[in-house]
This record gives sequence, structure tokens and C-alpha cells, in this order.
Amino acid sequence: MYSVVTTAIVQGIKSVPVYVEADVSDGMPIFEMVGCLSSEVKESKERVRTALRNSGYMLPAKRITINLIPANIRKTGSGFDLPIALSILCAMGIVPEEGLKDVFVIGEISLKGEIKPINGILPMVSEAYESGIKRCIVPYQNEREASLVVGAEVFAIQTLSEVIALLNGEDYENVIKSRAYVEKCCSGKEDTISKNRIPDFKEINGQHVLKRACETAVSGMHNLLMIGPPGAGKTMAAMRIPTILPPLKSSEQMELSKIYSVCGLFSNQESLIDVRPFRCPHHTITPQGLAGGGTIPKPGEISLAHKGVLFLDEFPEFKKDTLEILRQPMEDKVARIARLNGNFEYPSDFMLVAAMNPCKCGYYPDMQKCRCNAPSIERYINRISQPLLDRIDICVATVQIPFEELNSVSKEETSEEIRERVMEVHERMQYRFRNENFFFNSQIPAAKIKEYCRLDEKQESYMEQTYKKLSLTARSYHKILKVSRTLADMDRSESILTKHLNEAICYRNVDKQLWR
Repeated sequence: MYSVVTTAIVQGIKSVPVYVEADVSDGMPIFEMVGCLSSEVKESKERVRTALRNSGYMLPAKRITINLIPANIRKTGSGFDLPIALSILCAMGIVPEEGLKDVFVIGEISLKGEIKPINGILPMVSEAYESGIKRCIVPYQNEREASLVVGAEVFAIQTLSEVIALLNGEDYENVIKSRAYVEKCCSGKEDTISKNRIPDFKEINGQHVLKRACETAVSGMHNLLMIGPPGAGKTMAAMRIPTILPPLKSSEQMELSKIYSVCGLFSNQESLIDVRPFRCPHHTITPQGLAGGGTIPKPGEISLAHKGVLFLDEFPEFKKDTLEILRQPMEDKVARIARLNGNFEYPSDFMLVAAMNPCKCGYYPDMQKCRCNAPSIERYINRISQPLLDRIDICVATVQIPFEELNSVSKEETSEEIRERVMEVHERMQYRFRNENFFFNSQIPAAKIKEYCRLDEKQESYMEQTYKKLSLTARSYHKILKVSRTLADMDRSESILTKHLNEAICYRNVDKQLWR
């Protein structure tokens, strides 16, 4: 007897359909599995054999051959257990072939016959539904995640016996009668975490230059570097940047949710992720942890920060080879991972926000407090390479806040007020770039600079002098023009004015003073 079951495997954050074929025929009793399998998939035959026996089904003394199509893609993960078990049961005649037609199946099986959850359910069910498969059988713990795919008919099961009963025509409502208590126990815990107090820019007294730089960076989706002594408010400001970002679009919510699903960080969500991420990895993170990869490739921190903020505190303390990995994703908005098993792509359209001290002790150029000598300051600063600095649009110096400002009772702007201005600027940019394949000023390609960042003859002469004086690179020069375009949009000006150029140059002059 022959049967086939539809399942899938995740590559990057995309789902690739896989078909599990089973053939039970006369011959020497053997259980063979083929199809470019990893060790955990090969081990599934022992899990399946034992789970079937403990569920009351003995494998016949026949030749059982399992093939996973396509054979040129390496199969990894434990989610093939349930499709393999059902394909064998169908070939044995225990499960009707018609019941598995146009049905997507995924799940791991324990030796007792219980169905265990897996990562990556959301992209699998989403792309199965888009390909025309409406019915999906998934582990019970993955039910909420799978149900976020509007239109998909999700059957969440706990045991192998439940699947067999379901496929043999038993009503799904009868299968789930005893689950009310479990659902009650599993709900509510995560919601209390998400309702914690949200930080707000109104809590930052003074630091108007820093706030202006943060608003400018978010308005044009520019990368931001803050340099200043300890306790000046760099981390405090960075944590509040997500509060002035505009809401996620529905397509962005689905894409971000898929990334978190693949990483196993999406369990018990009641809806798609609708809050822009804020990721703050420690400076001891490995290159694989930042960019993604591993034996079984998974997205890294730059992908978990997709459509949000990646905050790197103590910027020079990160290993240099780890930081250099950022250069390509910052330009291409995608992280490309090449491994023996294949090539993987993870979206990484993040806004980089970095913070650092000007020296090891943190107090340079205040020589009354600074204990560092010139060579140690130079070594510390040069941990950040010039090519990486060129990819950072805005560099702002933070200073210690005076006592009078710290204890001021004057009312500060709220994040909501700043956010409204940011959204207005974004609307201007979206209208301007309506016929382009980019959306923000920071993404204007070099070929379009003259069109969207037009300067008059006097301004071009001024920028020529600045280019030579500051020893700018072509990339940093274009960054200044893009930031100027954003500043003009913030002032509702169609043209870039000299004051906008001057402010943008100030945002580049800080790093030039340190990296001379």
C-alpha cells in the first residue's frame, strides 16, 4: 500500500513544502527512510515505531519505506514525526487516504504518543494556506499561533489517538471537550508582562539636542550613534525610541511574527506581533548570535530587530569581527547565511542605535576627570572601523545634564506628541517615493540623490568645501544629504536649506572630531 502526507520545512523564514511518502509491501521486514535526512529525522523512525505501539498499533512484519520529497533539500527538525506516522497508518489502511487529501500535517511525537509543539508553525501554515491547503493539523500548544492565519481551518491535537479518530470521521468538537481547564491554565501569563509601564520621552529632563537627534533619526529611519560620558542619558533615550516609531502595517506584523515563530519566541500570542521590537544584545554576543546561523540556522538579533530598533550599548566593547558583520545587512536590509546545508536569508530591516563612551573611563575630553592617555583613547575609539561609521547617519554628543535641568519642573514633550510629527514626516516621504521601491530618506540610492536631495549652486559650493575640510567619503557625503532631506521634511520644506545642511554636518562632525 502507498500513501502520501503533506508537510513542510522552514528555510530562512519561508516554508518549503515536503511530501512524506510511505510504502508498505511484502518483503524482508525493515524500516527504511530516505530523502536527504538529518540525524534527528532519521531518529524519528524509533519514536514513531514506539509511539504507534504505545497507542495500540503494531507495525506489520513487512518492508516499510519512507521517502521525503524533494530529495535535494536537507530535512531537519522533529516536525516530521507525525506526518511519517500518519503516512504509515494510511498505507496500513488504518487511516483513510481521503482524510489526508489537501491536509497539512506537522508535529513531533513522544514515545507515549503525545504530540509536541515545534517552532515555525506560523510561516508553515500561512504558506500552506496560500498554496490552497485549507485544513491544518498542528500540535495543541501551537494552536493559537496557527489560528492567526485567517481562513485556515486548524485542528489542534494532543495525542496520536486523537489524530486517528479525527481522520476517521469523528467530530472535532468531541475531541476537544476536555481541554477547557488546560486552556485556562495556559492563558493570561504573558499578557501581564506586555502591560508593564511603557517608557516615555517626557521622563527625560533637558537633553534637547539628544531628543532632536532621536526624532530626526526616526523621521528618516537613520542609524544613530550617541557618544558621551556615563549617566548622560544615552540608554534612557534609546529605550524610548520605539515609543515614537509609527505602528506596524499588517504585512510587517506577519513578517515579524514569522521570524519570532521560527525562533520559538511566539508561543501563546493572542495576535500577530503589533509592537516594534527593541533588541539590546550584550556585548559578549557571538557573530552567529548577532547575524544568525548555527548548526540548524536560525535568525539572529538583527532579524529579531526587524522593523524595530537594534540597540548596541557599549559599542566599542563588542568584538570587532562581530560588529563588521553589520555592514552588509545595514545596506541590503537582509542577512544572508551560507551553510553546507544551503543558503538562508533573514529580513533585517532594523534601525541601528548605538551608544558609547568617548574613552575607556568615559570622561574624555574632560581632562580633569579623564584618566586615559592619548594612545589608550585612540585604541578605544579605533575599535569602531571607518566603514562601519560611514553607515551611521547621525552621530550626536551627549553631555552631563546640569542640576537645574535635572530638577526642572517644566513640562517635557511626550512620546505621543513626537510620534505624531514623525508620522507626518513619514506620510510626506511615502507620497514622494510612491513610485519607487524604497520608502524613507535613509534608503535613497546613490543614483537618486540628485533628484531627491537637490542643492542650488551656492549650497553645492558650500558642500564641496565641507567635503574637503572633513575628509568625507562618498558614502558619508550622501548620508549628510539624506539627513538634510529629513530635516527639511521635518520643517515641511520642499527644498533643502543651508540650515538643514549645517545641522546634518553637525551630526557628522562629532565622530570626525574623535576619529581624526
